[in-house]
Amino acid sequence: MKITARGRYAVRIMIDIASNNTGEATKVNQIAKRQDISEKYLEQIISILKKAGFVKSTRGAQGGYWLAKDASFYTVGMILRLTEGNLCLVENDVGECGGCDTCETLDVWKQLNAAVSNVIDGVTIADLAAKQIARTSRNNCGE
Repeated sequence: MKITARGRYAVRIMIDIASNNTGEATKVNQIAKRQDISEKYLEQIISILKKAGFVKSTRGAQGGYWLAKDASFYTVGMILRLTEGNLCLVENDVGECGGCDTCETLDVWKQLNAAVSNVIDGVTIADLAAKQIARTSRNNCGE
């Protein structure tokens, strides 16, 4: 499994929307500037998030995006599975190869997949947004 730019950017976009929630929709150009992602690529990714119901949008001068549910609902795992598909670390899903009855390493692959899932499913967008807000606050204290 390799997490692509699309997956990483999707997580960053969700964090950005959550951490910059002022009660107004967040504009694409604002997200693009803060995250250093081209607007065109950002729109492709946000389209995936919107189709999945992770974000909602409004059009017009005051338009933009906001999270469809509270940031604590979304885990990194949910977003990565949406953008990356299967996150299994071995080429075939664990348990699907022909030699599973005699495979000495099967338990290792199962444990490895479970460990990755535990990490990415245990971290929410709210957790990461809180870290980003705290870091930004620390960085702005001296200004």
